[in-house]
Amino acid sequence: MSDSKTLIDNRGKSQTGLTREGWLTDSWYFAATSSSLKPGKQHRIMLLGEPVVIGRTANGEAFALRDVCPHRLVPLSAGQQIVTDGEATLQCPYHGWRFGTDGICRLMPSLTDDSPYDPRKVKVRHYPLHEANGAVYLFVADNPRSSAPPDISPPDFGPLPDRPKFIIEDTFNAHMDDAVVGLMDPAHVPFVHNQWWWRPPSTGLRLKEKPFSPSDRGWAIDRHRPSSNSKLYKWIFGADVETEIRFQLPGFRWEIISNETARLLTLTCLTPESEKRTRITQLTWWTGAPLLNLAIPFARPMAKKFLAQDGRMVDLQNLGMAHQKGMLWIDDIDIQAKWYQKLKREWAACRAENRDFVNPIKPVTLRWNS
Repeated sequence: MSDSKTLIDNRGKSQTGLTREGWLTDSWYFAATSSSLKPGKQHRIMLLGEPVVIGRTANGEAFALRDVCPHRLVPLSAGQQIVTDGEATLQCPYHGWRFGTDGICRLMPSLTDDSPYDPRKVKVRHYPLHEANGAVYLFVADNPRSSAPPDISPPDFGPLPDRPKFIIEDTFNAHMDDAVVGLMDPAHVPFVHNQWWWRPPSTGLRLKEKPFSPSDRGWAIDRHRPSSNSKLYKWIFGADVETEIRFQLPGFRWEIISNETARLLTLTCLTPESEKRTRITQLTWWTGAPLLNLAIPFARPMAKKFLAQDGRMVDLQNLGMAHQKGMLWIDDIDIQAKWYQKLKREWAACRAENRDFVNPIKPVTLRWNS
């Protein structure tokens, strides 16, 4: 059945687990690569419309705080890290207020000995972090004042090397919902990504039939042999290659390509910066595929081209969205977009009702020409 309603139509009201802008809270988001966080340094990022200072202490601890000093609203990221009473603190460049990596103020230099003010009663928002395999994930609690540890486990993508082989980034001029729907779309490849080395126009359209099943806060395309047009898989991995694709809220999509001797995982992370700006980060790890090491100089520009092509479609879509919000979604190619809607609604409902998440997706085989 057709469906002309998108998530954009439902924005404007905040609720537990969901912001007014339509972003999920009580959720983990990709924040930065480990390599971008240098010891003793920090920098500013935007996340869910909020400024965040993310950095690493001289001792190697990653931290993230709201990037606004409550005194005169100067960004803390413009300051410097200073050891205060044996612990790392971030000093505001305006009046020298120092904040620990937990967000609690440790020092207000202007205070006199008889001042009634207690610096430790002043706090900026602290964001829990999880660092693994060269990536840093940030937890956004629904309650910005909450100091409780996250009750949601951080993303887990299985066994991976310590760091990715290569990373690419791009920014889409789109709300995260539209970026997610665009990247998961299964039928645009022959029209948007029709390179001679991936999917030449001469290939034509073929019937695709994939079994889908529910997974942790998302869904999966069960393990299967890759499409016959994907010659690169066979060239690099050899025989008996299988692929598996998964999506998980709020915006993680990963593909695993493997056989008995090699395993490759490409993770696409969507990080909402503002209502019409979403950062896309792709990280790729692999083991046991020596040809891939030789292919890095070629694989990186190929991946960048893929993202740039998707970004161009987003820009074109924006021209239409300036005049119309609703989209005409059809089965089977848009079912994943509808699932994304259902998952978000269930996430908000389970957080509001203080209950476990119940995946609304049922196992099904989808068919389309692509």
